[in-house]
Amino acid sequence: MTSIDEPLLLETATKYGVPAPVVRELMAQARPCLYLVPYDEVPEARRENIRPAARTGGLPALPVGVNRPDGKEPLVLSVDCAALPHGALDIELPVDGHLLFFTEIEYPPESSAVLHIPAAAVRTTERSATYQLDGEDAQSRVYEPRTLYPVTGLTFDSEWQGGPQTSAFLDGDSGGDGDGDGAEGAEGALDGFEEAVLDLAFGGHRPGVCVRIGGYSDPWDMAPDVDGLVLLAQFAGQAIDYDVFTMNLIVGTREDIAAGRYAGLRYEQQC
Repeated sequence: MTSIDEPLLLETATKYGVPAPVVRELMAQARPCLYLVPYDEVPEARRENIRPAARTGGLPALPVGVNRPDGKEPLVLSVDCAALPHGALDIELPVDGHLLFFTEIEYPPESSAVLHIPAAAVRTTERSATYQLDGEDAQSRVYEPRTLYPVTGLTFDSEWQGGPQTSAFLDGDSGGDGDGDGAEGAEGALDGFEEAVLDLAFGGHRPGVCVRIGGYSDPWDMAPDVDGLVLLAQFAGQAIDYDVFTMNLIVGTREDIAAGRYAGLRYEQQC
């Protein structure tokens, strides 16, 4: 899983005036994630030997006897599970084969699906976007294919600042320098430190528009990964189509995700 050298973490905390007990509280609320980004957004230090692991859009390649989902929603993402960094996540994904994500990103999805195509299904054929609807030809949307590369990162629980050490720091009771005002105060110091840690984990400046697997969600509205649900994937609409401004999140229980019971996943779109 993603880790940051502790001396570097503490050195960064010192720059922001954040005490060590608060650092430990923050890291206790961390979950790893994988960013799926175009090659030019992969940090230079991580480009050596990196291999593609996903693709946006395009047409689905399915084995004989496996049909497109009934809703005919477009394919938005294909993930090559074997190309993902081993052990990078704290949710269990298939070790091989492809995960295909079908959903609407332009409007709230009426139906969506995730399919796992095992690596053993070597005989696959690319399916047409055209299908029959009431005896007439209809066509699913086909998004432009773009190759994506995996970069490890971290996410934090949005409620992490409610911990006792952090609350004391925000109240000025922890011995840290929390007596400033505005961006120089404790709240500004924490926000700056959190952003710095997330960038360190990524290895550079994190992309604002991207596809992400695992970790805590980064929603535009209420977080859907609550009450026993965890994030499987989230993608900004612009990561699929430059003209679509939505945030799309897919959550499920750890048990269902690990067992490949994708029919129980929950899909949410935020605008």
